[in-house]
Amino acid sequence: MTGRPNSLAARDVASLIHPYTNLDKHKTDGPLVIARGEGVYVYDETGKRYLEGMAGLWSTSLGFSEPRLVEAARRQMEQLPTYHIFNSRSTEPSIEAAEELLKIVPKGLGKVLFANSGSEANDQAAKIVWFYNNALGRPRKKRIIGRVRGYHGITVFSGSMTGLAANHVEWDLPVGGILRTDCPSHYLYGRPGESEAQFVDRLVANLEDMIIREGPDTIGAFIAEPVNGAGGVIVPPADYFPRIQQVLRKYDVLMIADEVICGFGRTGEMFGCDTFGIEPDIMTVAKALSSAYLPISATIISDTIAETITAHAGKVGNFAHGFTYAGHPVAAAVALETLRIYKERDIVSQVKALAPHLQSRLRALGSHPLVGEARGVGLIGALQLVADKATRRPLPPAEGIGALIQQGAMARGVIVRAGPDAVFVCPPLIITAEQIDEMMDAVAAALDEAHAVAEQRGLLGRAQSAAG
Repeated sequence: MTGRPNSLAARDVASLIHPYTNLDKHKTDGPLVIARGEGVYVYDETGKRYLEGMAGLWSTSLGFSEPRLVEAARRQMEQLPTYHIFNSRSTEPSIEAAEELLKIVPKGLGKVLFANSGSEANDQAAKIVWFYNNALGRPRKKRIIGRVRGYHGITVFSGSMTGLAANHVEWDLPVGGILRTDCPSHYLYGRPGESEAQFVDRLVANLEDMIIREGPDTIGAFIAEPVNGAGGVIVPPADYFPRIQQVLRKYDVLMIADEVICGFGRTGEMFGCDTFGIEPDIMTVAKALSSAYLPISATIISDTIAETITAHAGKVGNFAHGFTYAGHPVAAAVALETLRIYKERDIVSQVKALAPHLQSRLRALGSHPLVGEARGVGLIGALQLVADKATRRPLPPAEGIGALIQQGAMARGVIVRAGPDAVFVCPPLIITAEQIDEMMDAVAAALDEAHAVAEQRGLLGRAQSAAG
């Protein structure tokens, strides 16, 4: 598959290490080389077209050919191609992008700290928690509670806040300072006969018990995605976050909302916080902040935290944190133009109009013999893969049925993503109803194909075989 010795594929294998890739398999299989993009589609080097059903990496909200973003980058490149915001320097794009962000974020958030990726945004969120509690004379109030199946990045500390085994095994993670609490999936973690309300009661009680057991004076923050992304597109029960926040406020634990995937319209509101009733003390954004056209992220903090750390930085003489490219003028200019497009085109209303169609197509696949649960909100969703619908027994990961579905969709010109136990969709926000049908038709056909393979291998329960 790597082709000629001088082909792009062969040169790739000879020179690159690919994130989240079976590196040994890649040596023989090689890459899919993407050459160009247009709207919701990308084209490989042979000219084959693919509907990008994952918006790249949950991120390319405005598609792959938005001319206004290209022009914003070009214009800024000509005027001031690079500069920093260290040592009280600034640039107009970084100022304006921060101002526009603060106009749309949840109430109470008042200052923006830029970075380059979601991992960095979450990493510095943790550092802010530590600096803030030092400023308040609370040197023990530093540990951060993450959740099972949470995903917050892959730096040493953001990777530790992440709650996925693959990000820890053989990486010597997590490091110290992390606690882990429940994932809010009633389907995956509800007990037999336990109602969703009882499930939420149990999760809230478990969190409070943990805080009391570990000592409230040692717990600095709780971090959560409104909808878990890489952990399975877990949509929480409606009252989960309001109940969780009651506990956090009771013990003076900060709420960090990781909006890296959910932010900027994905859930049908501007932020997942708006959809699920979250009132964050700190919020992180990335990905759709620039429609992923250039790397940029932000950690947005409350006025209270900002005032406290500002005074403390004055006391110690410096706020000794920051990235060279934080608020980079070209990335900030593209982010600013992205935010303007969201407002001018009322992207949230577009998502609200299309979401019922995507969710209906997803729910229809919930009856498929390989699907235990179809779930989603807005323009994001997942199909939970099972070997037996009645017992919810998962398929053996080593059998690679999810990967087969991903490959089957790709053969039909649609890119989706398979996790160990689910298949995800997260298309660009500019997708049309017809394109949603194109995407979901390919997924449905790929499911049928994978079901035949699973049946042939004897992986399915009796109920599945009959249903198939």
